[in-house]
Amino acid sequence: MAKRKVILTGDRPTGPLHIGHYFGSLTNRVRMQDEYETLVMVADVQALTDNWQNPGKVAENVHEVALDNLAAGLDPAKATLFIQSQIPQIAELTVFFANLVTVNELRRNPTIKSEVEQKRELFGAEGESLTYGFLGYPVSQSADILFCRANSVPVGADQLPVIELTREIAQKFNKLYGKKVFPVPEAKLSEAPRILGLDGNAKMSKSLNNAIYLKDTPEETTEKIKTAKTDSEPVIGYDPEKRPEVSNLVLMYALSKGMTPQDALAELGNVNYSTFKPVLAEALNRHLEPLRERRRALAANPDAVRQVLADGLKKATRKARSTMRLVRKAMHIAY
Repeated sequence: MAKRKVILTGDRPTGPLHIGHYFGSLTNRVRMQDEYETLVMVADVQALTDNWQNPGKVAENVHEVALDNLAAGLDPAKATLFIQSQIPQIAELTVFFANLVTVNELRRNPTIKSEVEQKRELFGAEGESLTYGFLGYPVSQSADILFCRANSVPVGADQLPVIELTREIAQKFNKLYGKKVFPVPEAKLSEAPRILGLDGNAKMSKSLNNAIYLKDTPEETTEKIKTAKTDSEPVIGYDPEKRPEVSNLVLMYALSKGMTPQDALAELGNVNYSTFKPVLAEALNRHLEPLRERRRALAANPDAVRQVLADGLKKATRKARSTMRLVRKAMHIAY
């Protein structure tokens, strides 16, 4: 029987997960766990690169992110769910990889440049307060991916530069030390369309208060949809370029019903917003109810969730130790 390829994915615990995460990545990783050896990381160290002043926020959301993954259908018998900071080999690998990347390469990284611009309040208009940790987080991400020798990484298009850096690091390490320790991982681009924030912002975010969370009650979901931004046209439509806000709501309806936005629009007809929004809320709540029921049951049994994370730690640690034995041998530091 052919050995399954390894896939690494995960979430930053800066808040509970929302429907953008759910439709954009969670449903996909649940499908992939039957095809790949799947590792799902709660990326608390990565979250600290721009939340170092508020570590409590990260810590309190680790359990929430684990709950959301399990409620979405991640099966601990098929996938490994673990907390990043509990794998010290990732930090060790980050140090070794840091010698293979120049500061200028990191400063030119499009992902870093874009995120620094988004976080002007942290790093200043010119990035003059950019921290070493944030500048180097793509190196840390490379260690996240390569500690388990992942073959593939599901990402959005905005993260492609990070995967390209990981590929360069893997190739440089293998060439420099004369051993093929690491596979050169492939990016697995998500085919799911991006869900915008309810205010029309480019993404849902806790800080912008524009998200529908998986943990939200049906009443909270309905109220949020009621106040979601639309446009001045009298009826709904689907044109993401010209009418992004209402198209976003039609997309949510389509995903909830398992159809294309075009088919959803044909089913709905030319309805106005006061008619459409309650229908959308009902469809979304009906779709999410099984997940929310599982989440309530899991939340009532926190010891079971902690055990899943403990088991995931054991499995991830075995892979990490195996990789580091190869790394140390290749680097002639296996004393």
